[in-house]
Amino acid sequence: MPTPNASYSVRLRIELDNRPGVLGRLTTAIGEAGGNISALDIAEATTSLIVRDVTVFAVDDEHVRQICKAVEALDGIHVRDVRDRTFLMHEGGKIEVRSKVPLATRDDLSMAYTPGVARICNAIAANPADAHRLTIKRNTVAIVSDGTAVLGLGNIGPEAAMPVMEGKALLFKEFAGIDAFPICLRVTSADELVETVERLEPVFGGINLEDVAAPRCFEVEERLKASLDIPVFHDDQHGTAVVVLAALRNALKVVGKDMGDLKVVMSGVGAAGVAITKILLQAGVPNIIGVDRKGAIYEGRADLDASKQWLAENSNPEHRRGSLHDVMPGADVFIGVSGPGVLLRDDLRVMHNDPVVFALANPDPEITPEDAEGLVAVMATGRSDYPNQINNVLCFPGIFRGALDAGARTVTEGMKLAAAEAIAAAVPDDELSAGYIVPSVFNKRVVELVAAAVAAAAVAEGVTR
Repeated sequence: MPTPNASYSVRLRIELDNRPGVLGRLTTAIGEAGGNISALDIAEATTSLIVRDVTVFAVDDEHVRQICKAVEALDGIHVRDVRDRTFLMHEGGKIEVRSKVPLATRDDLSMAYTPGVARICNAIAANPADAHRLTIKRNTVAIVSDGTAVLGLGNIGPEAAMPVMEGKALLFKEFAGIDAFPICLRVTSADELVETVERLEPVFGGINLEDVAAPRCFEVEERLKASLDIPVFHDDQHGTAVVVLAALRNALKVVGKDMGDLKVVMSGVGAAGVAITKILLQAGVPNIIGVDRKGAIYEGRADLDASKQWLAENSNPEHRRGSLHDVMPGADVFIGVSGPGVLLRDDLRVMHNDPVVFALANPDPEITPEDAEGLVAVMATGRSDYPNQINNVLCFPGIFRGALDAGARTVTEGMKLAAAEAIAAAVPDDELSAGYIVPSVFNKRVVELVAAAVAAAAVAEGVTR
């Protein structure tokens, strides 16, 4: 059974007879049903009855039902109510707009709104660049999605994409102090998406593209970078790539290998896979083999779209063919951005010595750490309940903080490489180990390091306003 986790966290309100042994039978039943109790509180109490709120981590909805059934089977115990804590967190949305200035007197109103605001409008009309100084534009990012590739859920539409974009806005504010807002668009083509975002430019200081399906995402990003005068960053591509490079730099220190000697197998060649390949090539990795559902990507394969054709022309120098399992022998590194269970223990056995495995499919990785135990030197996943979580939150808040602070017009490859170096450097060499190659997402110093490195790179490359 997968590990119970907070994403399926429920609060069970349970009535218990107030006599010795009943609580013990309750906790035992939950444990035997595979639930993980994280909190236990008293809601009501009388001489004969105690009502307790029990917070339980489960695996999925069916598991929650099994736990409740096990509890209801006990004498003297009744489940009064079940509340899904994740749904409760999302009730009414997760973000809000708050005023930064007081509005208590007529003077406040005269300066914040009419008539004083007209002076600010005229100043910006005379010099539009002042919008970056005198409005929210200086610290605001639009999180734009068309809902075509949401998490691992696929094309579920713009309304269903909203909770993810709200969550992203929450992370921007919490980690980097950036005011971000979800912009979920009902569009049917790259043209519509590009045109809509172009019309939003006056309001925002940056555009974070999110959960846009490949290959549309590649075209949209390139067109917006060419047409807009503010940073455009597709996090599913470049955020993942930056954090993977940072993690790989530190993993190689642990196993004593160099970028220039690696053979990397990449499972999944969508938006993230292509971007990871590009950044690893820039970092000096000579041999990367991308694999999709039909096998290895190689020059001459007839069924490739534009992004996969680029891969065919710029990677797999030995022109290896066949399935994932066919190209794994001798690999130093496996990076998975595909789906659960595609990598087998037998694949690990034929890798080069001290293999590094980044199994990043979420929520279920290409191979679990339990299944890989004893056969890999360094293991990372995209999950928070295992060591070495490859999480984009290590990257995008700092990249946008640095870009906005520097007044950058774009996000360059040099800025991305600088971000990866900064993330890797957040783990001191004397603390580096197989179980600690990337910093915690809650390490606020990461944003500071990334922002400073990105801003310096932007200035050095001459892309600032």
